[in-house]
Amino acid sequence: MRIKKAIALSLVIGLTTGLMAKPNLPMGNLKAKIAKMAGKSSPFNHNEVFPKDYLLIPKNLPYLVGLTLYHPMSSTLGLSKEQIGKIVKIKKVTVPEVLKTAKKIKTLELDLVKMIQKEAPIEELDAFVDKIAAMKKALTKKHLRCIRAVRAILSKEQRKKVFAYASKPNLLHK
Repeated sequence: MRIKKAIALSLVIGLTTGLMAKPNLPMGNLKAKIAKMAGKSSPFNHNEVFPKDYLLIPKNLPYLVGLTLYHPMSSTLGLSKEQIGKIVKIKKVTVPEVLKTAKKIKTLELDLVKMIQKEAPIEELDAFVDKIAAMKKALTKKHLRCIRAVRAILSKEQRKKVFAYASKPNLLHK
């Protein structure tokens, strides 16, 4: 009986903490701005996640700027004003470059669809795919450098906390 009470209490505390937690920074209209920049998606990609879908590895790497500044649990990290300032600085440099490059990649992918519809020679399609792949590779490397830069700002304890809440489904933002 005590175990059931302890489990129930743990669940209530966890849920309450999750509901009361607030991100370090409000997201504002960032999502709307990104959606506007992304433009119309391909008729074959109804669930586009821009700009993440345009990385070489879109789903299995952390997005530490967002996880440290905008995740509902990010306030539990206890980031100092100095740390937040440094992460915001990284964001201001990295995000515009990522968005610009992702938009270029998306445009190339949409052009590839047109080329397929026009029955372009396979050699042209292959060359186009190589160009897209090179851009995705470069963008992913930029993402890795961003991850490294944000990690360097966080303490070991803060990195553990980010991993803990990042590795759980974000039920608050569904």
